[in-house]
Amino acid sequence: MELRKQDYHMERPLLNQEHLEELGHWGSAPRTRQWRTWLQCSRARAHALLLQRLPILVWLPRYPVRDWLLGDLLSGLSVAIMQLPQGLAYALLAGLPPVFGLYSSFYPVFIYFLFGTSRHISVGTFAVMSVMVGSVTESLAPQALNDSTINETARDAARVQVASTLSVLVGLFQVGLGLVHFGFVVTYLSEPLVRGYTTAAAVQVFVSQLKYVFELHLSSHSGPLSLIYTVLEVCWKLPDSKVGTMVTAAVAGVVLVLVKLLNDKLQQQLPMPIPGELLTLIGATSISYGMDLKHRFKVSVVGNIPTGLVSPVAPNAQLFSKLMGSAFTIALVGFAIAISLGKIFALRHSYRVDSNQELVALGLSNLIGGIFRCFPVSCSMSRSLVQESTGGNSQVAGAVSSFFILLIIVKLELFHDLPKAVLAAIVIVNLKGMLRQLSDICSLWKANRADLLIWLVTFIATILLNLDLGLVAAVIFSLLLVVVRTQRPHYSILGQVPDTDIYRDVAEYSEAKEVPGVKVFRSSATVYFANAEFYSDALKQRCGVDVDLLISQKKKLLKKQEQLKLKQLQKEKKLQKQATSSKDTSVSINVNTSLEDMSNNVEDCKVMQVSPGDKMEDATASGQEDSKAPDVSTLKALGLPQPDFHSLILDLSALSFVDTVCLKSLKNIFRDFREIEVEVYMAACHSPVVSQLEAGHFFDASVTKKHLFASVHDAVTFALQHPRPVPDSPVSVTRL
Repeated sequence: MELRKQDYHMERPLLNQEHLEELGHWGSAPRTRQWRTWLQCSRARAHALLLQRLPILVWLPRYPVRDWLLGDLLSGLSVAIMQLPQGLAYALLAGLPPVFGLYSSFYPVFIYFLFGTSRHISVGTFAVMSVMVGSVTESLAPQALNDSTINETARDAARVQVASTLSVLVGLFQVGLGLVHFGFVVTYLSEPLVRGYTTAAAVQVFVSQLKYVFELHLSSHSGPLSLIYTVLEVCWKLPDSKVGTMVTAAVAGVVLVLVKLLNDKLQQQLPMPIPGELLTLIGATSISYGMDLKHRFKVSVVGNIPTGLVSPVAPNAQLFSKLMGSAFTIALVGFAIAISLGKIFALRHSYRVDSNQELVALGLSNLIGGIFRCFPVSCSMSRSLVQESTGGNSQVAGAVSSFFILLIIVKLELFHDLPKAVLAAIVIVNLKGMLRQLSDICSLWKANRADLLIWLVTFIATILLNLDLGLVAAVIFSLLLVVVRTQRPHYSILGQVPDTDIYRDVAEYSEAKEVPGVKVFRSSATVYFANAEFYSDALKQRCGVDVDLLISQKKKLLKKQEQLKLKQLQKEKKLQKQATSSKDTSVSINVNTSLEDMSNNVEDCKVMQVSPGDKMEDATASGQEDSKAPDVSTLKALGLPQPDFHSLILDLSALSFVDTVCLKSLKNIFRDFREIEVEVYMAACHSPVVSQLEAGHFFDASVTKKHLFASVHDAVTFALQHPRPVPDSPVSVTRL
């Protein structure tokens, strides 16, 4: 059945703020003392807190075994097959022995299984995090000193201690931020910033693997421009590269790319992706062992990999001061990547991810992992996609993958002869997804130039300043760009759309016409300290009246009038003195002096006794004759041009908060426009803004809530009905 079109008509009285508060029984919201709630203790509150901090107690008892278990087992096995080679490869990326990548693929994954709220992300080693850790370990435990001899055992032990201590610090930062509900801090890392940062990190990862691809011994570079120095050194030492290592890396890379292309093509037919990385590891290890690549072609291999788990070790507190800045940066980056992926999967599968609990879960993963000699981890996009696409429904898949990695750690005796160049090829091929983000430049150019600027500045800053300083510079630039964009919002004069109570920009809507005698001004952004001056300037410019010049001319004319009157008073005083002296010497007095002349003389004497600054006001306020005289301070009486409007309405619907600078700017607007005989009204203020205006003592005898209306239409209607100032708030003209 078709819906019948109906015409709606509503009539209501004009509502200023006072009437609106009376009609709606407005009252400020009661203050809640949150700390009292935090300190309350009860059995129900303790139970709710336990379920909040240990989410596995909520979802595991309700786990649908028949529907989800098989999918989680297959998904966990698929992720473990990917996590094994990636753990080995990303450990080298972090500057650590390969086995520590496997530790980082076991402990943190199992901890996240207990505390995490996302059902699909795959926690573990990640390229961006690994290269950030690598920059720290190489700066604090360099490759070699001045001599050419390297004590690899001592160097690796020092780097492991640095990485594990860094992981503990990262975990402490993340847990602390999560407990104080600072999950919103990731909102300062916008999507263009994160994508530009991860793209630059991918370039850093690529460059860091060139020494394994070409078998080069490079110097350790850290700090700004370290990437540039590394690239120049690689180019300088290319003639020293090993041919056998280059061929090994090239063959492994081609195989991996072909397998990935085959997986993409047969995605619908295959129940799970072909484990190209694992097959490449097994094949490369077999070939290396059979052909003795280490001795015949001088190909570097992984070497001895210890089996079994390691005992927990306390972090080195002496390194805390050196690692504090890097730990905070890594904590933010790791959380930003994890929560962005977690929210994508949560939206796709209709469940909720708690950002604060995610901080706690990721922090505990890094904190406990650091005690067991792991380096900081986050989640991998490629593994998370595999975990979802292969039927994973919960973090049971993560637990399965962690137990599979545990079996590998306990019985790992297979990859002793694995070439490091193969691990480098795995890392480089897995950068394909992040390097594809370079196409963001074209898409952002068409969509949003400001976001493109953030992307480019983040990318260039990260390339030039390294990962830690690059992130700081990117965040600062992003926040400054927000301030700059709010400094120059869109200002508009609004006109009424015919036969409606809707007001739109007259520059955009050709049918919107300005109401005669009324100017309606609107800003697209809130008014605060950074743009309050621009708001006032734009208002005066859009109104078509040079307010400052008109006020200046008015003050000059009033000053001239005052000077003329003072001269006249002085002249009268002189004449009065002459009359007094003649009166003293005269013998005869005119008895017929009228009563009116005597009263005038008395008034003149009174005028002589007042100060010059008060003479003009006393003259206008005294006497019945003066009260009937026209006001000589008006623009018309002074011969100045009058504005073509009598009322100004400020549409403040975009105001989200008020600061002291905004209050002063609004006060100045009221004062300046009243000087040129234009009454000012405000419209469409939100209730919190009204409360802030009251708290800032904005309303007084001259500006009351009668100047504040519920809508622009109400204000326009009232202004048309009262073309002069509101009776109970007279115009106050500054007199000099």
